[in-house]
Amino acid sequence: MSSILFEVKNQVAIITLNRPEKFNSFNREMAFRLQAHLDECATVPDIRCVYITGAGKAFSAGQDLGELVGDNPVGIAQILSEHYNPIITRIRNMPKPVVAAVNGVAAGAGANIALCCDIVIATHSASFIQAFSKIGLIPDSGGTFYLPRLIGWQKASALMMLGDKVSATEAERMGMLYKVIADEFFASESLQTAETLAAMPTKGLAYTKHALNYSLNSSLETQLLMEDNLQQKAAVTYDYQEGVAAFLEKRKPVFKGE
Repeated sequence: MSSILFEVKNQVAIITLNRPEKFNSFNREMAFRLQAHLDECATVPDIRCVYITGAGKAFSAGQDLGELVGDNPVGIAQILSEHYNPIITRIRNMPKPVVAAVNGVAAGAGANIALCCDIVIATHSASFIQAFSKIGLIPDSGGTFYLPRLIGWQKASALMMLGDKVSATEAERMGMLYKVIADEFFASESLQTAETLAAMPTKGLAYTKHALNYSLNSSLETQLLMEDNLQQKAAVTYDYQEGVAAFLEKRKPVFKGE
């Protein structure tokens, strides 16, 4: 059984973390397989949105701690530099929107992989845990970068140090995620969000993502110049021309992601 399930439907790449018996915790093989699928998503034109979810009751419990012990353990340095850091950078550099559909518990690196995605949607019964402090480690996988920017320094500090479990409803209230959906409608409605994004102007969304990435460490003046540059690029795309024509002709636009 593959640790990652992959299919493309309606121009959405559906990536399912698939070690349900281990709450979709990552081992080395699974991390490399996810990286490979993300590389494929970035380069295949017919894929216009990426949707990441988990099989079973969990989104991901983070690192499989069994890999850290035993006769041939994987070192922390390897896990970060070879497993998680490349996953985070691939998601953030993906020239397409990435949706995290958090279907259950998201803990440790699993939580932070979700939080670095462009849009985070959670089922009502999902939860988020910065579990690192419980075993004497610090949050990784971009957690110390994204979480304080999402919910503020004080809340992030407390959640990281105390390792509190945060319900999906509370996470939404904090600004940690976009939307909570009732469990019975979660699969269909979260995927519909991805399909909506896949039918939108893909290059325009990519430029928006690039501008948001840049804004995290930018001055207002620099950001205004970045917006100017990216807006000029967006204005010469096919989808911009189609969007304007459809508006003037009072019809629904048909975007091609070009």
